[in-house]
Amino acid sequence: MCGIIGILSNKDVAPILVEGLRRLEYRGYDSTGIATLYDGSIQRCRAEGKLVNLEKKLAGASVSGHIGIGHTRWATHGGPTEGNAHPHATERVAVVHNGIIENYAALKAELEQGQVRFQTDTDTEVIVHLVDFYLKQGKTPREAANTTFDRLEGAYALVLIFAGEEDLMIGCRQGTPLAVGYGDGEMFVASDSYALAPLTKKIAFLEDGDRVAVNRKGAFIYVNDNIPVERAIRLSTQSGVSAGKGEYRHFMLKEIYEQPAVIGETLNSFIHPSTGHITLPDDVIAALSAAPRLTLIACGTAYYACMVAKYWFEQVARVPCEIDVASEFRYREAPLPRDGVAIFVSQSGETLDTLEALRYCKRQGQKILSIVNTIESTIERESDMVLHTLAGPEIGVASTKAFTTQITTLACMALACARARGTITPEREHEISDALRHLPKIAANVLQHDGAILKIAHDVAEARDVLYMARGSLYPIALEGALKLKEISYIHAEGYAAGEMKHGPIALIDESVPVVVVAPFNDPLFEKTASNIQETVARGGKVFLISDEAGAKALKGVSTWSVAMGEVHPFVAPILYAIPVQLLSYHVAVLKGTDVDQPRNLAKSVTVE
Repeated sequence: MCGIIGILSNKDVAPILVEGLRRLEYRGYDSTGIATLYDGSIQRCRAEGKLVNLEKKLAGASVSGHIGIGHTRWATHGGPTEGNAHPHATERVAVVHNGIIENYAALKAELEQGQVRFQTDTDTEVIVHLVDFYLKQGKTPREAANTTFDRLEGAYALVLIFAGEEDLMIGCRQGTPLAVGYGDGEMFVASDSYALAPLTKKIAFLEDGDRVAVNRKGAFIYVNDNIPVERAIRLSTQSGVSAGKGEYRHFMLKEIYEQPAVIGETLNSFIHPSTGHITLPDDVIAALSAAPRLTLIACGTAYYACMVAKYWFEQVARVPCEIDVASEFRYREAPLPRDGVAIFVSQSGETLDTLEALRYCKRQGQKILSIVNTIESTIERESDMVLHTLAGPEIGVASTKAFTTQITTLACMALACARARGTITPEREHEISDALRHLPKIAANVLQHDGAILKIAHDVAEARDVLYMARGSLYPIALEGALKLKEISYIHAEGYAAGEMKHGPIALIDESVPVVVVAPFNDPLFEKTASNIQETVARGGKVFLISDEAGAKALKGVSTWSVAMGEVHPFVAPILYAIPVQLLSYHVAVLKGTDVDQPRNLAKSVTVE
C-alpha cells in the first residue's frame, strides 16, 4: 500500500526522494509528499493525486536539504486530500507512516485534553503529536520516539525526522515492512528494497518490533528497551533500472504482452531441458510427498491461482486441498493436520493478511511453502521453502503476468507432486510436461487475437453489468476475468460456475447484460457449458465465447461474439485463457477512459488488514 523513503545524504535529497517515490508508485496511492530539513527547520510539500502533481508544486517551492522523508499514501483514515497527505509535521518533528494505529482514537482524545489541535482526519497525526509532546517535556528525540512507539497499537512502519537534527532519522517496524540501506557516507530507509535499488545494494530488513536510529555513519537497530539487535546486511539483487512502458500505452498492456516470455522463464527454472521432468528443490518434493493435505492461502487474484491449483493437486496428484482467502482463514481457527503443507501465494510477498495467515500456520506446525514474485520480501524470509515466479517487476496494479506465472508455478508443483506420490503414469506426465513446454509459443499466438477482442470491447464497454461463467479448472478464470473488469473499468461484473447460473444468476440475464463464457471444445465439460449457453441465449443474453476453433464452430449462431484460439491441452488451458480475459478488461478500461495502471482506490501491496 503506502510507500516510505528516507534519505540522509551530503547532497540535496528532494529530487532523490521524488525518484524514490516514483519507484513506489506501483504499490498504489492517492496522495504524496516530502519533508526535508533546511537550516534545521522542517519544510514540507504535499499534493493530492499522482506524483506529477507533487512535482509541479515542488517546481515552485523551495524545499531542499540533505535529510528528508517521502511518502505515497493510500487512504485509510481520512480521504485522499492534500491535508491528509504525509508527511505530517509540527515545528519539531515530521513523520511518514504505513499501516494503521488501532488505538489512535484513545490517544487522540488524550492529546486533545492537553489542548492539542488536530488538522487532519488521519490516525497518523497522533504519532507526530505524541512525539512532539514528549519533546516538549525535555526528552531527546530518541527518547520521545521510543516512548511514543511503546504506546502505539496496530501494524505499522514509520520514519521520523526532527528539527535541528541534521544527522538523525528514527524508524520503527511493527507488522509492516521497512528496510535500511547502507551507502558511502549516506543512509537510506524505505518500505521495500525496490525503492532503494538505484541508491544502494546493501540492505538490512527490519523485523517486527525493531527500531532504528540512522545517521550518515550507519544504523543502530534495537528493540524497545534499547537492546541492540543484529540484522544481516544483504547484497540486494533488485535491479536499479526503472521499468518503462516502452512502445506500449500502459504498463498493463506491456505486462500482458510480456507473458509468453515470463511464462517461459518460469518454466525454464523448473523443467529439466533434456528429460522434460519438473525439478523442484528436494525439501519441497519431500514436503509435498508426505503431506496428508495441502492448504493454499492467498488474496485477490492470487487466490484464484490457488483455486486453479486445487483442481490440479486433487485430480492429478490426488492430494486433498483446502483453499482459503487469507483475510478469513486465521479467524476460523482451522484445524491443520500433522505434516501438512501450507502454500502461500503473493505477488508482493508483503500482503499483511497472507503474512498473518502464514504465522498462524507456523504456530500450527505446518511446513510453509511460499510462491512470491518480489524477492527479499517478508513472506519469503518467514517461509521454510520458497519458489519464485519470474515475472519481473509488475508495475500495473491489476495483476497480469504475476498471475499467469503463479499458475504456471503451481502447475509445475502439481505435476512434480503427482510423480513423487506415484499418482501419474510416465506417459501422462510426459503429455502434460510437453504441454507446459509449449506454453510460451501458444501464449504468443493468443495475443494475436488482441484486435478481435478490442472490437468486442466496444460493446462490453456500454454495459453496466457483465457476467462471466466457466466450469472446472476454468471457473477460477471466470472469477478472475470479472475481478479484472471491476478493477480497471469500474463495471460491475461477477463470475459464476456455469452450472450455478440456473440457481439464481440467470434472473439477471437480459439483452443489456453481456455474458463472457470461457469454454474450450476439448474441455471435458464443454457440452454441459454449451447447454448453459443455450439457456442464457434463450433468455435474451448476449454471449461472448472464448473458445477454440472447434468450440466456436459448435456454437456458431448461438454466441453473439466469439474468439477462436488454437487448441490447447485441458491441463494448461487456465493459464492461456487468462490472457484473453485480461485483454478484454484492458480494452474496455481504455475505452472508458479510466486510469488503467493505477485504478482508483486500489493498491498493489496491501499491508493493512
